[in-house]
Amino acid sequence: MAQWNQLQQLETRYLEQLYHLYSDSFPMELRQFLAPWIESQDWAYAANKESHATLVFHNLLGEIDQQYSRFLQENNVLYQHNLRRIKQHLQSKYLEKPMEIARIVARCLWEEQRLLQTATSTSQVPSLSQTSSFYWLNKPTGNLSGNDMEQKMKMLENLQDDFDFNYKTLKSQGGRIFTSAELFSPRIMDNFFFFPLELQQIVTEMGGLLTAMDYVQKNLTDEELADWKRRQQIACIGGPPNICLDRLETWITSLAESQLQIRQQIKKLEELQQKVSYKGDPIIQHRPALEEKIVDLFRNLMKSAFVVERQPCMPMHPDRPLVIKTGVQFTNKVRLLVKFPELNYQLKIKVCIDKSRKFNILGTNTKVMNMEESNNGSLSAEFKHLTLREQRCGNGGRTNSDASLIVTEELHLITFETEVYHQGLKIDLETHSLPVVVISNICQMPNAWASILWYNMLTNHPKNVNFFTKPPVGTWDQVAEVLSWQFSSTTKRGLTIEQLTTLAEKLLGPSVNYSGCQITWAKFCKENMAGKGFSFWVWLDNIIDLVKKYILALWNEGYIMGFISKERERAILSPKPPGTFLLRFSESSKEGGITFTWVEKDISGKTQIQSVEPYTKQQLNSMSFADIIMGYKIMDATNILVSPLVYLYPDIPKEEAFGKWHVESIVCILTLSMSAHSQSTWLLSSPFIRFGSVQTTILHP
Repeated sequence: MAQWNQLQQLETRYLEQLYHLYSDSFPMELRQFLAPWIESQDWAYAANKESHATLVFHNLLGEIDQQYSRFLQENNVLYQHNLRRIKQHLQSKYLEKPMEIARIVARCLWEEQRLLQTATSTSQVPSLSQTSSFYWLNKPTGNLSGNDMEQKMKMLENLQDDFDFNYKTLKSQGGRIFTSAELFSPRIMDNFFFFPLELQQIVTEMGGLLTAMDYVQKNLTDEELADWKRRQQIACIGGPPNICLDRLETWITSLAESQLQIRQQIKKLEELQQKVSYKGDPIIQHRPALEEKIVDLFRNLMKSAFVVERQPCMPMHPDRPLVIKTGVQFTNKVRLLVKFPELNYQLKIKVCIDKSRKFNILGTNTKVMNMEESNNGSLSAEFKHLTLREQRCGNGGRTNSDASLIVTEELHLITFETEVYHQGLKIDLETHSLPVVVISNICQMPNAWASILWYNMLTNHPKNVNFFTKPPVGTWDQVAEVLSWQFSSTTKRGLTIEQLTTLAEKLLGPSVNYSGCQITWAKFCKENMAGKGFSFWVWLDNIIDLVKKYILALWNEGYIMGFISKERERAILSPKPPGTFLLRFSESSKEGGITFTWVEKDISGKTQIQSVEPYTKQQLNSMSFADIIMGYKIMDATNILVSPLVYLYPDIPKEEAFGKWHVESIVCILTLSMSAHSQSTWLLSSPFIRFGSVQTTILHP
């Protein structure tokens, strides 16, 4: 859109400023009549070249004549009169001084541009609803490109050459340095009026551009990147998968490119200063600060852009990252989000670990970043074959670690270091993994994973290795979400509100509302549950393992109610017809067990709730749980083998629910003493004797 058309759309307050730019020296009517032609001429050049100014002035008179002819055809008497008067005035005043009218027009156009910039910048000040990173980062570097500044610098260099000649000519007269007031004498102004103003304008614009870059960079690193890192933490402990870094990489790379471009423009300012300088020169006053600012911005951006894309993880335990067993390979991946092709194969990454316990890192612990190994062409380095070996000391391998902490509470940082040499800058880059737990025996995995859960649930501090010297408490709301993730991340189902309420009761005791209730680290992982010889987490972790290894398909189908109190179990089964059953986890088995409970009627017709002893991993190794359910029978009062399991709660036929997983029916004999015993007696189902297609059990005395 033409500059004059843009000006007409400004608010009234800006239009009033526009009116004050024009006078009889250069009437606004002429600016209006000849707007496209006026904007197409190089008035700044004409203001310094008399021959060019003369040519442009005569062309101006010719344009006035053409416009006058158009008004004549339109029979617009008023415009004819005004235009004739304007032409006579210009001829009488500027025919012998064409450079003067060129300076006036150039000055007006320059002031118009400033007015437009002021209006635009004011309209772009973010409102409260626009200060979010989403608003700024939809197009985070769109207004930060140095392309416009580069064009202005080229124009400034041309102006500088002329100014340099005129200034040095004056300086040679008397061998003295002129002050700013002398610099703006009529002679200098006649030769070049706008150079100091244009120079000041560019320096001011550069300062504003760096301020804008600083703002966008803070949004990128302190909000967007920090948010990605927090989501990575959550993903590590089973939460929703983290989004990829490609979009952030695009934004950060674009910002880095703009910063380097602006740095080159600042260097050009230094070249201009070396040609000629004067008292009050804005380059002398502001260039060092601009240079320091842009270098600091670039350094900080590069340091923030060096991230751990994939946290340390043992390939055999992909669902439990950040736990490393000595002597077992683990992998991780680092990435630089400034994707400069010239850095490909230039950055050598070194891996090391902290000194709280002495470890040797074995395997390939140095690697060069490249763009070929990644599917998306990112600048990264993936370490696939690292192992840790502990150096034994007199205190069991520990050096400066807190003696009050057990091994599974000790946190360690894996550090990645490199150096960047780019465009004369040396930048040391360093990033860390999230804290990891190092174990020496796989039996330590449950407690180590509990530490990882607790840490990443309660803090986003990236390097707090002393976290467990005084672990903070968590709320039930936080714990419930993380517990549900332990199921949803490795199965197709998380935990329902009812299941979580049952777990809350086991941790906190009976309550109407558990929201906001506090849970200590010791209660979660270290203290035994009431009436039990094991902790809540040990019990739950074994159930998670049971689900993943033995009953995953049934869990995914939603057939396992799992966590339900005995009171709730009785309440929902009692109204159901005989043969209705549900599947739940054992509350008494430390190693993890699953049982089923069903409804039956005794001889008198009274409803009875019966259950079997839990099936553990050892028994489920021999037969599937679906086979057990399909083949389970008891001997009724008439000594006939019958199946007490008919409908899976609420009313799903057993064959429909479990038939597709049933391989071979197993008959289990359950002897009930209807008169003397109210509880069932569980008899081991081995060894088997086969009668046709039915298996029965030899009862041992």
